[in-house]
Amino acid sequence: MRAVYASQVNRDDPLTGLQIGDRPEPEVPDGWTTVSVKACSLNHHDLWSLRGVGLPEDRLPMILGCDAAGLDEEGNEVVVHAVISSSDWRGDETLDPKRSLLSERYPGAMAETVAVPRRNLLPKPPELTFEQAACLPTAWLTAYRMLFTRGGVTPGSTVLVQGSGGGVATAAIVLASAAGARVWATARSEEKRQEAVRLGAQEAFESGARLPERVDVVLETVGEATWKHSVRSLKPGGTLVVSGATTGDSPPAELSRVFFLQLSVVGSTMGTRDELERLIRLCVENDVRPVIDRTLPLDQARDGFQSMLDGSVVGKIVFTI
Repeated sequence: MRAVYASQVNRDDPLTGLQIGDRPEPEVPDGWTTVSVKACSLNHHDLWSLRGVGLPEDRLPMILGCDAAGLDEEGNEVVVHAVISSSDWRGDETLDPKRSLLSERYPGAMAETVAVPRRNLLPKPPELTFEQAACLPTAWLTAYRMLFTRGGVTPGSTVLVQGSGGGVATAAIVLASAAGARVWATARSEEKRQEAVRLGAQEAFESGARLPERVDVVLETVGEATWKHSVRSLKPGGTLVVSGATTGDSPPAELSRVFFLQLSVVGSTMGTRDELERLIRLCVENDVRPVIDRTLPLDQARDGFQSMLDGSVVGKIVFTI
């Protein structure tokens, strides 16, 4: 079957290990099933995998990709939840110490066929295209959990979204706006700031700019480059939700500000199957649709990876099969 996979890892030049070619059909353990993939989407997780983060060399070659929408073995349209928990785990899958994502221990979704546990399949509503549905399980689910489960965002809250061009950040802008929050965003380029406003941000600022007032919640996926600004943008008692650190994970902690202002620093990772189900329902009932930067055939996946590496993306890159 046709697939996009990592053949080697290279921290400095990740695309050297990116391959597009034929791979064996996936194995199907007991309790698992297969999905004929119609669309899959690209995440920063895939670039990190090519750098060897979470993907050791002894697991290579590995098919990449966490997100997929397609047809199950009975021909039903489905969305794949990418968090693979232990077979005996109960409750929040993201808290399972032995959890993994597709493309870490098990072949990923950038292929004609992907194998997943049966419990990881959700019905795809007809209101969403395969391309739209394929955007939800990682970036959009991460944003949903950051906002509503971990950040406690409610209508009227003021939310700052750092680095507004990425998949998680654009999803957060759209979802927070749909939920009645006041959304502010930061971005380095004027083009991305304008796009943030078009997506629903009330205002967009240069990275590090002084804000008109402090905010209730900051969503942080950038890391070292924006951490100080994130902490200092919160009002007393505010919450900083962090789910990524693309520019580094060792910023100054700002501890005195954290304890003096009684700030909450909250980690967030992916999301549960139940949260994905609620996200899908929110998209349908509130006419919310994922932001897609571009759609490419699977054989042109390298172009999509290069665009993400260059930082020239607003929203999601989707591959169709």
